[in-house]
Amino acid sequence: MPDPTERSFESSPTVCPFCGVGCQIEYADRGGATGVEGAVNAKGEICPKGAAAFDVVDHEDRLTEPLVRHDGHFVTAPWGEALDRVASGIGRVVDEHGPDAVQFFASSNCTNEENYVLQKLARVLGTNNVDNCARLCHSSTVAAMSERFGAGAMTNTLDDLRETDCLFVNGANPAEQHPVAFRSYLLPAIRDGATLVHVDPRANDTTEAADVHLPLRPGTDIEVANAVAAVLVEEDLVDESFLDERTTGFDRLRGHLAGVDVAANAEAAGVDPEAIREAARAYGEADRAAIVTGMGTSQHRCGTDNVHALLNLALLTGNVGRPGTGVNPLRGQNNVQGTSDVGGLPGVLPGYEPVTDAAARERVAEVWGVEPPAEPGLTEVEATHRFGDEVRAAVVFGENPAVTEPNATAVASAFDDLDFCVVIDLFETATAKHADVVLPGSAWAEKAGTVTNTDRRVMRMRPNADLPGNARRDFEILTDLGQRLTDRPDAFDHDGPEAAFEELTRVAPIYEGMSYAEIGGGYQRWPFSASDGAGTDVLHAETFATGERTAPLAVVDPVPPADELDAGELTLTTGRVMQHFNSGALSRRSDRLVAMRGEDALQIHPADAADREIEDGDRVTVSNERGSVEVAAEVTPAVREGVVFCTFHYPDPLANALTGDALDPAAKIPEFKHSAVAVEPVAEGDAPAEGDAAGAD
Repeated sequence: MPDPTERSFESSPTVCPFCGVGCQIEYADRGGATGVEGAVNAKGEICPKGAAAFDVVDHEDRLTEPLVRHDGHFVTAPWGEALDRVASGIGRVVDEHGPDAVQFFASSNCTNEENYVLQKLARVLGTNNVDNCARLCHSSTVAAMSERFGAGAMTNTLDDLRETDCLFVNGANPAEQHPVAFRSYLLPAIRDGATLVHVDPRANDTTEAADVHLPLRPGTDIEVANAVAAVLVEEDLVDESFLDERTTGFDRLRGHLAGVDVAANAEAAGVDPEAIREAARAYGEADRAAIVTGMGTSQHRCGTDNVHALLNLALLTGNVGRPGTGVNPLRGQNNVQGTSDVGGLPGVLPGYEPVTDAAARERVAEVWGVEPPAEPGLTEVEATHRFGDEVRAAVVFGENPAVTEPNATAVASAFDDLDFCVVIDLFETATAKHADVVLPGSAWAEKAGTVTNTDRRVMRMRPNADLPGNARRDFEILTDLGQRLTDRPDAFDHDGPEAAFEELTRVAPIYEGMSYAEIGGGYQRWPFSASDGAGTDVLHAETFATGERTAPLAVVDPVPPADELDAGELTLTTGRVMQHFNSGALSRRSDRLVAMRGEDALQIHPADAADREIEDGDRVTVSNERGSVEVAAEVTPAVREGVVFCTFHYPDPLANALTGDALDPAAKIPEFKHSAVAVEPVAEGDAPAEGDAAGAD
């Protein structure tokens, strides 16, 4: 057990470990975090999670020694023995089944340099089987935006969103999930007169600031976006000159939209048709309109099509390539953008060049001395479905897929089908319980490196604490594994994170010319121009990142959800709350965050509750063919009738035991936002479900 009295702390500006906004914080007396005037939080603002960020660093559950499985149980082991076991376990699988039998899970909570080394390890070993949790949150956004625009990141910056006249927030709740971005950038625009349109099945803190709320049924984003597009064309709210100069396919789309019945689409989505028209007018009449999107849009089996339908709105109205406009996905983890940037995806090399591009592979080989494989690898969801078959080993770095993947009970069981699994983490998570070796890594406050925030700013992390016990820094663990697992140990002879970053700038064109010295206490933004020494704030101003002057408009037809509702069933949709984060492995180990929200609740509309004789606070069972969980009911009109909502932050209830694993065909993202469930009161006298709120994940 780590002893805080034996550790040293020294305040140094670094980046908050939670959402993708990128607020700067540093260690404060008595173990708290204080905000620092930074690139994003210019006045030092932080949210409750940021203030509690150090709580996890000294938590008594921290792993401080390597663990190896012996006779079915974990025992501590010296680092040399643990690393030898990893080398022999992975090496045996590669020898018997080939490198494609190994899956690597990168971490969106860790630095660019660490993830760069991990994906390099996978590819030098001979496989593109590397993925990160962007697969579970915004891979459909990346797929659609990359196809049409050539880049899957925010088109604009947080700063210039202050200049917008209309915010079209679709499937996102930034007031709670990105509170500093909302209060410092979006809310000032609203107070200056910008209209806020909020498309979300729930009324939440973001809705309170909205002028128009479209509480759509989950799974009907395309119906709503197509109806808005139809109104834009019908009422001549399109930008004809932009359409002529910067788009293709308008005639075809216009013909398709002529057949869209706005009232029928509104009825399908369960919203007021006049509200759709009001939203369309607000967006189409604005001089500068910006779309802000989140996981409510992307986490569907048609998530890519959902985003394509939103891209049509921006192109129809010319809201691309100017300040205060664009399409702006908000990233949910502090380095989910950067982990993808540096190659933590199965189909692209660092900088998003396809692994199928021979010239790109050759250029990477000139730096690495090894050419990456040419065939795209498996996504993490595809891989877990093949555990025990084509996939025989896993390297899990700072992620908890046994909890965060859809149909989580089946995924957790699948880990036991592997021949070998190594986990690098801070705690004995639900995934670590299935491992053969667990290596104690470093918390965010104990490491140096860079992260890339939601609007493409690359910023430096600086250590504020030393390591507990015999834990090691993640960067050192990964470079050691690279030297042990591959026949090119020299490729992993990095003299610290800065050296790895310098190599990254030679491999990833979008980072070319960046340096630690120039980032300093601020940031550099990609795409970066080495010749100009500057980044690009607003993308697609003259040409799209595809290199083309024009982007295509797309005909998008509605796609029904994978789960059909039987009589009496409700739609479960999941999401985040301000006080917690992801699987909760970090945030639920903060006493102050648990004090703010200790347990989950199932939001249910009063009419649905009355039909089932459920009262506020009652224990209810939520079930489907995939599983069953028990949770307290919160009866509230904030959630629309026919829909129930809970988070995925808790091991009990484990919401992802209920979510399906139907995948978007383009992005391979699961459908977290629409699951058919039965909800009924727990029979009187039944024992409540047991769970460990502190450590069960």
